[in-house]
Amino acid sequence: MAGFISLGLFALLALTITWYGYRIYVRPGRIFEQVTGAGGAVATEGLVPETTVPHVIIRTVRLVGQRVPVSPQEASLARRELMAAGYRSEAALYTYYGLKVLLAAAFAVIAFLLRSQVTSVSTLAMALVVGAGFLGYFLPTFVLERMVAARQERLRNGLPDALDLLVVSVEVGLGLDQALQNVAQEIGIAHKDLAEEISLVALEVRAGKRRQDALRNLADRTGEREIRNLVAALVQTDRFGTSLAESLRTHADFMRIQRRQEAEERANKVGVKLVFPIFFCILPSMFIITGGPAMIQIFKNLLPLVRQSYMP
Repeated sequence: MAGFISLGLFALLALTITWYGYRIYVRPGRIFEQVTGAGGAVATEGLVPETTVPHVIIRTVRLVGQRVPVSPQEASLARRELMAAGYRSEAALYTYYGLKVLLAAAFAVIAFLLRSQVTSVSTLAMALVVGAGFLGYFLPTFVLERMVAARQERLRNGLPDALDLLVVSVEVGLGLDQALQNVAQEIGIAHKDLAEEISLVALEVRAGKRRQDALRNLADRTGEREIRNLVAALVQTDRFGTSLAESLRTHADFMRIQRRQEAEERANKVGVKLVFPIFFCILPSMFIITGGPAMIQIFKNLLPLVRQSYMP
């Protein structure tokens, strides 16, 4: 049994390393994007790329996800989280719930097979199986939250460049729609996620949706606070007919001041955050280096004397 478990874990690790290497380091689609300039294209794939996982597995996961009983409110919240992470297709929701169910079952089965090696108490073994099932069920949620936070950080980091380019585009005489389309094309390589979101805004406007609604959809999709502030400024400018270039420049100055204040706040917190690493990691090493040789000499010289004193 232990041999089969070790073989299965080795195969899982090999598949994970192969997928990660293909996705990050090889990825032929990245070369095609750089050659054709498709950096600002809108991503509509599901939660698992179909080019890296067999289609049978993807279809199985989605079929399982389609049969999971989910309330409309929970499905709406999950769909919003998936959109914030960059997955906008309808199949992503089924893939998400399918992964939750299958991982819960897989973790529970693995814990059931290993229960005899972990503990001999039946109650504790059943608690281990149930806990493993819950862990597998909530693991995709944890990963999705991390993906949303990472994507929002990428959007936040690319927003200053996009805003500066938007100011330049508006000042040379372009309208807001043309300026947004130009920004999406120019920042597609450096900030792909932000380029996709801005491209969606331009596409919605070209499809006939009101500009204010398209901008509000941008804020709802991303969930990023700074993008919400920018959208509010653009909507107010469009509603009252004020100077767009002046409004964007004022907002850019406000963002620079806010970023400088946030950087100063983080710098002031560094001293407090370093207390625990210094106390638990650095000081023990310093004590061992400075006091270790002296303690060795003390034990080396005093222990024989102590033994001799107690000997009859």
